[in-house]
Amino acid sequence: MNEEMNGVEVENEQENVAEKIDYVYKVVVIGDSAVGKTRILSRFTKNEFCFDSKSTIGVEFQTRTVTIKNKLVKAQIWDAAGQERYRAVTSAHCRGALGAMLVYDITKRQTFDHVARWVEELRAHADNSIVIMLIGNKADLVDHRVVPTEDAVEFAEDQGLFFAETSAHSGDNVDKAFFKLLEEIHGLLFRKQLECGNGVDHATALKGSKIEVIVGPDLEISEMKKLSTCSC
Repeated sequence: MNEEMNGVEVENEQENVAEKIDYVYKVVVIGDSAVGKTRILSRFTKNEFCFDSKSTIGVEFQTRTVTIKNKLVKAQIWDAAGQERYRAVTSAHCRGALGAMLVYDITKRQTFDHVARWVEELRAHADNSIVIMLIGNKADLVDHRVVPTEDAVEFAEDQGLFFAETSAHSGDNVDKAFFKLLEEIHGLLFRKQLECGNGVDHATALKGSKIEVIVGPDLEISEMKKLSTCSC
């Protein structure tokens, strides 16, 4: 009897949490294979790091519910396989995404060189106002770095992306990067609602939105500018 009661209590608790959720934001995590996408996601959603994690097959997803600007937001985060043979599946799951974590490995130059192609993929298949965070993962492997931070910052600034260097192993900057992405999604949607509600033309640019670049173990932050468009 007690087991049945406990089961009902858990079920009711889950229903109550679901009822309180204000927004659900879909985010995709993309990039080349073996850059640490699954490990970053596990660190954010479960605060875990698995040394023997296997390559993602197709697309998987996990969730975490967080508070953004006093609103309860459920982040539905899709982990997309990086292998070429799954590219069509990955592209399909970009549709409807409000944000993306684009991950490369700071110890493998080729994974950074492919970032431009991933950006094109996102902008071809996702909403044109998608918020993109460029992630240089494995930042703890300082002695093996081959991608200078400056290269990534320059690319992010040129493309209007956010940028952070993270370590799924230590957890450095992982939460900070995800929260920044979710906050920007939340702010962008609010601005779009406000602008469109005031009858602003759909092509009006919302200029001057600041982009924070999170780099290094000391969480130093610099600012760039980004143009975003209102599209109701």
